[in-house]
Amino acid sequence: MTTPAMATASVRFSGPRDGQAPLTWGQRLMWRAVHLMGPSQSFLNCPWVLPVHGRRDLATVLGALRRMLERHESLRTTFIDTPDGPVQRVARSGELTVELVRTDPDGPLATAGRIAAELGTTIFDHGADLPLRCAVVMADGRPRALALVFSHLAVDYQALSLLSGEWRALLRGDDLPAPPWQPMEQAALEREEPFQARSRRSIRYWRKVLETVPLEVFDHPPGEPEDPRFIEVGMESVALAAAAVRLAERLSISTTSVLIAGCATVLAVASGRPRAVMQLVHSNRRDPRTRPLVATVGQDALLVLDLPETGFTDTCLAAHHSALMAYRNAVYDPFEMTAMREEIGRIRGGEPDLDAFFNDRRGEGTWPNLPRLGEDLTPLTAKTRTYVTNAWPGVRFKAFFTLGTAPDTGQLSLIIDTAYLTRQTATAMLRAVETLLVRTCTEDVPIAAVKDLVPPADTGIAPRSRT
Repeated sequence: MTTPAMATASVRFSGPRDGQAPLTWGQRLMWRAVHLMGPSQSFLNCPWVLPVHGRRDLATVLGALRRMLERHESLRTTFIDTPDGPVQRVARSGELTVELVRTDPDGPLATAGRIAAELGTTIFDHGADLPLRCAVVMADGRPRALALVFSHLAVDYQALSLLSGEWRALLRGDDLPAPPWQPMEQAALEREEPFQARSRRSIRYWRKVLETVPLEVFDHPPGEPEDPRFIEVGMESVALAAAAVRLAERLSISTTSVLIAGCATVLAVASGRPRAVMQLVHSNRRDPRTRPLVATVGQDALLVLDLPETGFTDTCLAAHHSALMAYRNAVYDPFEMTAMREEIGRIRGGEPDLDAFFNDRRGEGTWPNLPRLGEDLTPLTAKTRTYVTNAWPGVRFKAFFTLGTAPDTGQLSLIIDTAYLTRQTATAMLRAVETLLVRTCTEDVPIAAVKDLVPPADTGIAPRSRT
């Protein structure tokens, strides 16, 4: 951390059990991603901030952190490759070193957010490290916030929301019931025949899609990239969130479906195609046993959206239907899925490139603190802010839309490979999503008109023939 620690403290934990098991399917997905990312795998780290509610002393805060580690086996798990494949190893006991830092003038929560981001830049040694790091932000002699970063092998963003939900009770010392389901139970469940059958059905769906989709996200070959090559362009827009809410209510669909429709439409138009093919990061928590599970459960769903020849209202409805179909086929063994994708690659002379993603990180799919707004949202777009927020030397994406967790504004970002999309094009794509949603609140925007909002993804190189 750039902020020096005042001191350190130790949190010694002792859970109910230890053990070893194969990876769950969610862990297998992340295991593959970690190894694909290589030196850039810090992208998969999950920074998080927990406020310290009330006037708590340091011992109380560290005790609550200890109970969190003891309750959730994923937080005391290491991940090891063996001759029989990767496994998860749960430690019964151990120790977490916590740094104590002084707050910045911006306040404890802002300080914790900055420190969590800094902690997230260092990759985890998954075979040796606990899958989390922590610093306690102090002010006036008392702890005020926790800055945390978790390995994505241990948690997903739904799990982080679960941890936030129980944190206040842990600080109070409430007697919480033991978690009913842990990753080792999930791994055993996924080896049973009903789950194996679901995996086979999902893989058949993916195979049918991959036999016909274009082999590339974009038709044009890469141009000269920027340095760093991969950047994240962000947008904060109250108008975006308000428009998504209004359209979702009008059409009786989720705001997630509305945003998927907007992002998929813009991606299809930018690539010059009438069809969008994207992977949706899906929480996969429809099974009641996994809803309270603190672990990485999510898997990628495969969305295929053919743009209608009518307007964006029909696109939203089609996106909702297509997303439901994708979610139903997002329960699978990632190792078996990889084998199928490699087979398709051998048959077609190249594995289809699926490096376009959408991820809604909101736990409940809402903006609970969105202000009350007037009928016309267009003037609000003048207050929209765009910026470059992150950069990496190498990640496995060409276009990755992410909907952030801010409760009072729409946070939409787009990670791009600058060999295929410029930052100016990425900014225009984000603003096009906003414009499309806002305009559709008062008129049904024809899909043919969207091309006027989106510049083509063109590096100036002659396009390849489409496959």
